[in-house]
Order: sequence, then structure tokens, then C-alpha cells
Amino acid sequence: MDKILEAVVMSSYPNNVKQGLVRRVIEASKQPMDSEQCWSMLELSTKLYLTGDTKYKREIGKEVLEVYGHYHPEEFEEFFNVRFLLSLLQEGYGPLGKRSHYILDYIQLGLQFVLESPSANSIFSLLRIEVLRKVCERPSPKQCAKISKLLTQHPQCIPTGKHLVLFCQQLIRCIGQFQCVSEGEEDIMEFLEQVNKVSGLLQRIWRTQTSAILPSLKELFTIISSTEEQEVPSNALASVVQFVPLELMDGVIRNLTNDDSITDVQMMTAIGRMIDWVSWPLGKNIDKWIIALLKGLAAVKKFSILIEVTLSKIEKVFSKLLYPIVRQGALSVLQYMLLSFQHSHEAFHLLLPHIPRLVASLKKEDSNSATSSLEQLAELIHCMFFRFSGFPDLYEPVLEAVKAFPIPNEDRIKHLLGQNAWTSQKNELACFYPRLASKSETGKIGLINLGNTCYMNSIIQSLFMASDFRHSVLNLTEGNSQPLMTKLQWLFAFLEHSQRPAISPESFLSASWPPWFTPGAQQDCSEYLKYLLDRLHEEEKTGKRIYQKLKESSLMSQAMEHHYLNKTLIEKMFGGKMMTKIRCLKCLNVSSREEAFTDLSLAFPPLDRHKPETTSVLPVEETGPQFIERPENPGQLTGSPWIQRKPPMARDPAAPLLPVETSGFQELGEVANPLSDNAAGMDTPKDPLLALREQACTPKDSRSVPDLINYFLSPERLTAENKYHCEKCASLQDAEKVAELTEGPHYLILTLLRFSFDPRTMKRKKILDNVSIPVVLKLPVLISPEETEEVCQTGRDRAALESGFMSVVYDLCSVVVHSGISSESGHYYCYSRECADTVPHGQPRSGAPKLASDKQLDFEIQWYLFNDTRVSFSSFESVSNVTSFFPKDTAYVLFYRQRPGRQSCPLHAPLAEAGGLHGDPSLHKDLMEAISKDNILYLQEQEKEARNRAAYISTLPKSPLWWRDFDRDKDDDSSSGACGPATGGGGSSSFHGLVF
Repeated sequence: MDKILEAVVMSSYPNNVKQGLVRRVIEASKQPMDSEQCWSMLELSTKLYLTGDTKYKREIGKEVLEVYGHYHPEEFEEFFNVRFLLSLLQEGYGPLGKRSHYILDYIQLGLQFVLESPSANSIFSLLRIEVLRKVCERPSPKQCAKISKLLTQHPQCIPTGKHLVLFCQQLIRCIGQFQCVSEGEEDIMEFLEQVNKVSGLLQRIWRTQTSAILPSLKELFTIISSTEEQEVPSNALASVVQFVPLELMDGVIRNLTNDDSITDVQMMTAIGRMIDWVSWPLGKNIDKWIIALLKGLAAVKKFSILIEVTLSKIEKVFSKLLYPIVRQGALSVLQYMLLSFQHSHEAFHLLLPHIPRLVASLKKEDSNSATSSLEQLAELIHCMFFRFSGFPDLYEPVLEAVKAFPIPNEDRIKHLLGQNAWTSQKNELACFYPRLASKSETGKIGLINLGNTCYMNSIIQSLFMASDFRHSVLNLTEGNSQPLMTKLQWLFAFLEHSQRPAISPESFLSASWPPWFTPGAQQDCSEYLKYLLDRLHEEEKTGKRIYQKLKESSLMSQAMEHHYLNKTLIEKMFGGKMMTKIRCLKCLNVSSREEAFTDLSLAFPPLDRHKPETTSVLPVEETGPQFIERPENPGQLTGSPWIQRKPPMARDPAAPLLPVETSGFQELGEVANPLSDNAAGMDTPKDPLLALREQACTPKDSRSVPDLINYFLSPERLTAENKYHCEKCASLQDAEKVAELTEGPHYLILTLLRFSFDPRTMKRKKILDNVSIPVVLKLPVLISPEETEEVCQTGRDRAALESGFMSVVYDLCSVVVHSGISSESGHYYCYSRECADTVPHGQPRSGAPKLASDKQLDFEIQWYLFNDTRVSFSSFESVSNVTSFFPKDTAYVLFYRQRPGRQSCPLHAPLAEAGGLHGDPSLHKDLMEAISKDNILYLQEQEKEARNRAAYISTLPKSPLWWRDFDRDKDDDSSSGACGPATGGGGSSSFHGLVF
């Protein structure tokens, strides 16, 4: 039968005669036949498919293969074996010099018939290796597209494990070498389709294997930043970027711009090539990535790169406004480049000769896209007129070209200029827009990294954002006999009132430096915080002792005496109390001791720790946003700054937890349960301990802050080597130890003990366990009988009388994040917001106070990201997702602020004073003068820097011209209608110019 088919196909009969004969052969092939005949037919059809010199022969080969795959599966599986496929992939098929280009199509065709065969797994394993080898050989765009089509249809063939990351990287390298050799429009469209298939495969892989995204992006940056490549990487790489999740943008840009291993030349090369990507049609979000990198470079003050790149690329970006298919992205990039380049008119003036021609071309196009772009361009031009006035002769032709479009008002112009200016240039706008000053758009000021001092910067910013503490520090009187607190006051005052984008904390660092810290080395921010609070506390206590001596000599007034007799500021703001009770299990005698603390150091419970069955107070979506992170093992427990505590001992897995509650947004004092009748807001008394057992749900294998606090507060069994010496028994006995909070601090500081000592490596390793962090936390605080009676008399919570505990509500206000895998390395940054009272201070707290809504408290308060000198707007969503995308970035130190309300009243009478400190603190004269002088000095520095930069720019070579696109247009009447480049439907040469 194979001889008949071959004779028919090779004959000179007309095609319709051949088709009838072939059809009869194919119908006969559906009947049972011996193995040898099947094998002969499979060999012939393979030959026709792979080496047929006409499409007709290849179609016949395909049809016969499909028939034998359906009707003779056993023979097909035997023929389509691993050895045969390996030979095809490595040696090819056909005569030397004319190897078949259809091998991948052939394999894809045959795979569908062996998916359920015993040899399928062997074939998949072979293909995983071979497709990786193929892409390492840098195949053509057409072959890459065939590989992508094969893997998209049969994802079992995609490499796995480490090979997957390598495959993605090599595929990106292939895309970087793609070139379209033809200028014909059909060929270009085919090329674009091939590129989209390859980048679409990357998107499919990244959706299921997010761990491959960052290594792929690193490879992409290596390609575009290389200064050694003989050929410029293909603009087709833009198709890769469009599939990177935008959630990764902030972290990726932050890492790139802060990477000291990337030279300025490499960064300039990379951003220049990215800007060329605006030519790539159909790409999504490319402009967002370009603008984000430009902003990131401005944030780290890489102004020389920004200046050179802007001057060399702005004309090319402007020329792409001719093409509707890339116009919107090009316009976005152009807007940012012009609005941010405010120190000099040079960038804007480069475009002046070409604006009238572009405007005329867009008017001729007469489309919605052209009209919208003209309006945005006119607004942009008026902003530049406003910023760089004094050139009437140059501006007259441009003004004439845009006179038909609306002129934006002055407030709109100032807003656009202020929103986009580079941080160091904002001060130049102060003459007409004072609010811009020199700060970032957030109005907050950064701290300069003095050499691995990010641990201190993140702590200082967190303390500064603790508004009650900041106001108290700024309100300190001059000559308070507290030198370190005075330096902190000066630092806070400059963070509040300086016009610099960032200030140096060098003076405070030298004063607060723990003596055992190694200069220039990374340190533990929690250790620094403990030392700092301890120093401030002890310094104020020393002042009280000085007061005692002054009192004895009768040199102090009663007002001063009242001031000095109060608690220290650190105790008021961060101090809490905890009762430690130990019960002898033999005589049942209980000994207790109350300790002060300024932070709770939370160890991680063992992985096999029993978690009690609990019911959540609210559905997950109503418990407030959660912050998810990643895993390891508990570290050692450290105590408060002035109380030395013992490390945690082995705990009884069966010991009951003292629950901590995470809460949604509800009226204070109420426990909301959407499944109960009380969900509508009815205030029904409830036992706090029962309420606290209703924990917010977390994933089965994840941990939460309440889990860690419960573990901290749960009973410990003291047995074996840890037996307790009972005074009553006068001997070592088994005992049970439990800690209870007796006074909740105004600001609750929680340190997640992520660093544990590894005796094998003699280093501290980092625990990367998942930890969910609630926005709102309810803490069980033990109350005395007197406080219980007061609670009941005021009708606030009758259930407290029976349980002896009250729920104290805390709002999350700062999260210090450690990025890295060791305490001796990595980087610290923090997310913060200012939590303030929603209850007027004069309002009585009994009954049901009228609060601003809790949703307003938790969602409308702006979050900020403090990363050394860079300060930016953020959100709790960003806080929540950071570890999902960057597994080494984990929350380490948390600041919660106690919410005013019924729970906190009997516990914190002294905090009324702390809460009443709000308002603009009046700084003493010396401090105000120092800030004023420094602001004037900064203005002078900026003026000098601008002059030096202008001199530097004048020495740079003139930027290249990119005006072939405009020269083609030149009001040529023949380009009107649907064929001109302005409509995107031009000839092949214009389309080729667009893409490349």
C-alpha cells in the first residue's frame, strides 16, 4: 500500500485525480493490517510530512499519520518512540544541508496519539531536556515560536525545577536576538505573531511558577545593560516585560536602583534600550516600567544618567507620536521626561522645531486618538512655557500651532510640575509653589544611610511616625538635662521642618551607638531599639535623681517637682507590665513577680505545636488586611531594655493558650459576629476570654501574630533540668509558669524573633516562617479588683468582673521589614502611618462614644514607605504583598498603638496626658534658628549645583536626531487617508520604522 501511495503522490496526474486515489488509499488504511505494512506507511507519511517539497505532499503525510494514530495506535506508539524522537531532534531528517524545518510540528502532531501510552513519561522527559538544548542554540523566531506552540499545547514537556528557570532565561536570550530580516508588512506581522507566541509561553510559565519571574527579569536586565554586545538587543524584549505583574514593580525597581554592582554606564545603557521599546506595537505597561525606572533613578539621585538619557532619547520618543498603535505609551513617557526635566530648558527646546509638524500631522489624521493626544500635548507645552519663560521668538511658532486647544489654569500647571519633578529640583519651584519645597511628594523626609545604618533609619522613622511620642519629644523644654533625648528632639524637628529631601542622622548615630556594634557593619534593628529606649529611660531617671538633690536644697518649684515625679517618657509611651506566676505542682503554692517591659519578643512555636480549634470572629475579608510572610525555627528570647528575662523553656504541647484576638472594624467594646443577631451593632456583654478565643482564621500551615502572642502567654512546664526551686517545699519541684499582661503599653512593640543561632555554622540564621499580621489586635490585659469594680460601675463591660481580663484594642502603625537571610547582612526599611485618636480629648469616654468610623481609621490613614533617603506613598496592600513576591523580605518589628475607648480607660489614666499633646509643638528658639539656617544653606547648595550642572550639560555632545519618521511625512498629500503613517496604515517602510 505504501508503494501505491508513493507512486500516486509522485505521479504527474492532475491534483483532482491524485486526491481521489489518495482518498481510497486512506480509507483502506482504516482497516486492520499487519504491523509491517503499518510501519511502511508510517515511514512514508513521515517522509512526506518532513521532506515534501510542496504543501500538498505535506498535507497528505499529515492526514495519513493522523489515520494511523487513530486506527493503529499500538503500531503508532511503537514507531513514535523515544529513540526515534531523539534522532529527529539531534540529527535532523533529510539529506545534509536540507534538513527538515518541520520536526517540531511533526512531534506536536504525533504527541496527541501517545499521551496515554506507557512511553509517554519517557517522551516528556526527553522533550524537557531537548527543548532546553534547542533554546540554548538560539533558534530563529520561527523555530522558537514552534517550540512555544508545542509547550503551550503540551505543558508536560516544559522543563521543571532549576531547568525551568534556565529555560526561561535562555528563551529571553533568544528573544533578545530576534530580528526581522524583511521590511514587508506581511513578514513583519508574521514576526510579531511569532514573538507573541514566545512571550506568551513565558506568561503561561510565570502564572504557575512565580519563582521564575525574578531570575528571568535579572537575565533580561543583564542583556539590555550589557555594553559588550556587538548587536543591540532586539526591541522584541518589550513583549516580555508586558507580562510581568505590576505588583512586582516597586520591589524590582528598588533593587535595581540600589544595586551598587550596576555601574552608571550599564544603567544608562539599560534605560536607553528600554525607552526604545516604546516603538514596540501592542505592548502593554511598557511605559509604566520605563517611567518607574526613571523615577527610581531620581529617587537615588542618579541625575547624570537621567539627564543624558533624556537628552539622547526624548526626540525619538516624540517621533513615535505619529503612530497610533504606540502613541499612548510614547506620550506617557514623553510627559514624564519633560515634566521631570525642570532644571534646564534644553530637553524641551530640542523638540521645538518639530512640534508644529507633528501637530499638523495629527490634525490631518482626525481621529479620537489624535485629538486626545493633541489636547494632552498642548497641556504639556503650556507647562513648559510656564516653567521656562523668556523665549518668545522660539515659542511663537509652537504657540501658533496649539492656539486652538484649551490652556490649563495655573493650579493645574503647578500640580503637574510639582507631581513629576525630580526630588532635588523641587526647590527651584518654591518661588511660585511653596508647598513643593524640597521634600518628596509625600511631604516626608528621608534619612541618609551612613554605611549600613538602615537598621537605625527604619527605627527612627517608626518612632517619628508614632505621633504621640514625636509630639512629646518635640515639646521637651530647653535644658532638660537629657543630652540623648535632646539630640532626638533635634532630629525629629529636622524631619518635621527641613526642606531637604533627606537629612543626615550622623550626630544622633554617634550619640546612640551601642558600644559593641562594629562600625560599618549591618546590625540588628531590634537590638538597637532596645538599647536606645533603655538609654533614653535611664537618662531621664538620672534627671529625676538630680531633681531629688535639688529638692533637698529647696531650689525647685512645685511645677518642676510635679514634672519630674511622673513616669519617664519611655515608660509612658512604650512601658507595659507583666505578671509572671509560678505554681508548684506539688504544694500548689503560687509565687508571682511583676516586671516592666517595653517590647514583647515573640518566639516561634514549634511546628508540631497544637493549635486549638477556634472560630473566627469575622470572615477573613472582614478581619482587616493581613500581612503574609515566609518560614524557620524559633530563636532566643530577649527581654526588655532594663529587665533581664530568661529564655523560653520547653512548653507543654497540651497546655491551653491564653487567646489573643484579631479584630475587624467594629465599635469599640463590641465583638462582631456576622452570623449572630448582634452583628448589627447591639452591645451585648461578653466574657473577654471567650471573645479572645474567637481568633481570626489563618491558613493551616501559616502562623499569625496572635499565635505567637498566645505561645508567649501560654503556660510553661518547668521539669527535668528546668525544675523550679519551691521555697515552701525547700526543694526542686515540677512547676507551671505563666505570664499575664497587667498593663498594656500605649505603643505596643512586638519583635518577631526571626534570628536564631545555628551551632553548626556558628552564625545566626533567619527564620522565614509565614506570619499573618492583623491591622487591629485585641490584647487580653489582667485587671485588678478595683479596676473591675470601676468597669462594672460605668457599665462598660460587665463580663470583665467574671473573667478578670479586658480586651485592649491596638491599631498597627509601623512595620519594620528585614530583607535578607541573616541578621549580619541584608537591608531594613519600614512601612508606617500615623494613628491618632478619633475621640476628641474633651469628650467623656463613658457610654458609647461617637468615633470616626474604624474603616476610616484603618483604610483612609495614608501609609508611607521609608527606605533610607527614599520616601514614597504606599498602602497596606503593598505591606501585605511584599513577602509574597520577595520571600526574604519579612516583617521583623511591629508597632501597635492603643486605641482609645472603653477597654483602655481604667488601665491608662496617665496616658490622657500623652494623648493630649497633639497640636503643633512650639520649638525653642535655638532649634528654630538652626532649621532656618540649614534651609537657607540648602537653597544655596541647590543653586550652586544647578549652575554646575548647566556647565556640565554644555560640554556634552549634541544628541542624535531621529527625524527620518518626520522627513517621510512632510505634508505629503500622497500619504493622506488610510495610507499615511499618521493613521498607522502606511507602506511597509513606515511600519518597519515603527517596530525597529
